[in-house]
Amino acid sequence: MNVIDAWDGRKACALQQAFRMTQEAFADHLGVSVRTVGKWHAEPDAAPRPDVQQILDTAYERANEHVRRRFTLLSRPPEQPALAEAQALRVAIAVVLRGAEVLLVCRRGDDALSWQFPAGMCKPGAAVTSVAVQETHAETGVHVAVREELGTRVHPKTGVLASYVLCDYLAGEASNLDAVENMDVAWVPLAALTRFIPAENIFPPILSALEAA
Repeated sequence: MNVIDAWDGRKACALQQAFRMTQEAFADHLGVSVRTVGKWHAEPDAAPRPDVQQILDTAYERANEHVRRRFTLLSRPPEQPALAEAQALRVAIAVVLRGAEVLLVCRRGDDALSWQFPAGMCKPGAAVTSVAVQETHAETGVHVAVREELGTRVHPKTGVLASYVLCDYLAGEASNLDAVENMDVAWVPLAALTRFIPAENIFPPILSALEAA
């Protein structure tokens, strides 16, 4: 049996394929959220946290011989980066306004925390606006209504298609409903946004929309 020195999103997805499971079934098999599995597809080079690494180790070690053989084949590095495939993945990102405040979540990373807008993976055929609304509620408990779509770009760090949606707050107390992926949830004053997310990392149409809010 191969020894996995370290897991990243690409190897985790290869293990999912080796088990021949959907994202939902694989998440249930591991005992993690579907959003965590979606993140591995969106960020193939990112390393899961140490505790999740151990979960993946256990799943691999308990897998039967056929699964391990498939994993060995699937986890071989491609001769060329599958950029087109990566870009086919789409993430819906919700920019939620409540008066002069914007909703942010604090993501857990391997070595650091980072503040981001609520987001979720779009399954094939799913509407970006619907995913933005659903994922915001799933992550934070906040109900929102879509105001307008702000555009799409290939994310400079992950290579996925990132679609941004401007939303208005409707109801609900903001709370951290995904403790596996997030450390905290907060309403941040618009004037202080760039203290949490550097301006150069924010999609320009977002800044324009917030200035006009």
